Amino acid sequence: MHQFFVAPEQINVNDKSVIIVGADVNHVRNVLRMKPGEEISVSNGQDGREYRCGIRSVEEDRIVCELRFMKEDKVELPSRVYLFQALPKADKMELIVQKAVELGVYKIVPVAAKRCIVKLDNRKAVSKIQRWQAIAESAAKQSKRAVIPEVTQVSEFSEAVRMASVMDVRLIPYELAEDMSKTKERMGALRPGQEIAVFIGPEGGFEEAEIALALSDGIEPITLGKRILRTETAGMTVLSWIMYMLEN
Repeated sequence: MHQFFVAPEQINVNDKSVIIVGADVNHVRNVLRMKPGEEISVSNGQDGREYRCGIRSVEEDRIVCELRFMKEDKVELPSRVYLFQALPKADKMELIVQKAVELGVYKIVPVAAKRCIVKLDNRKAVSKIQRWQAIAESAAKQSKRAVIPEVTQVSEFSEAVRMASVMDVRLIPYELAEDMSKTKERMGALRPGQEIAVFIGPEGGFEEAEIALALSDGIEPITLGKRILRTETAGMTVLSWIMYMLEN
């Protein structure tokens, strides 16, 4: 079943109507060639509900649907996971955003760490974030998410540490960390309802001063094994582990 995201005001529960506008109109009418009576799934990207609808009419600038029933979210992770991802080189961030959304991340915070090769000025940052947000929305549709994870503005590392300071669990994979049993123990202690922060470094890893700042603020270092993982692999490894522990 095809899924679409709409703004909350486009769903009227009282009169059981849902209106689809924008680029999705062309997709429904000319790409999917859907007809009145066919069923679709709609989410507003915020409340975690699925709104099951039947198409009532396909118009030039909008798709009018009839709301048939609502389902509470059973797709989202029971905890909010925040990925603090140091900016990688090339187009790796696009892959990271896509896969992180598929794995259930709640929010992605790009981080300008000291060893980041990529340096974004304000103009480039705006363009990149718009692109990453579009990828997040597409991945949310593909994976049948009930919310669209936000890709925030780029933060300095110290700012990211401050942002995470209020979260329940804060983890930072670190190549000098040892003892996989401790990582297993920490992951095994994760509980539904927690806010979980995951810090992933750039190519070359975080600088010692950044690690020192993280540790002084109570962020826990963990090991991901004996092999050094690429930045795009490390985040997916941690998120996969978190998903398994929370949904097991």
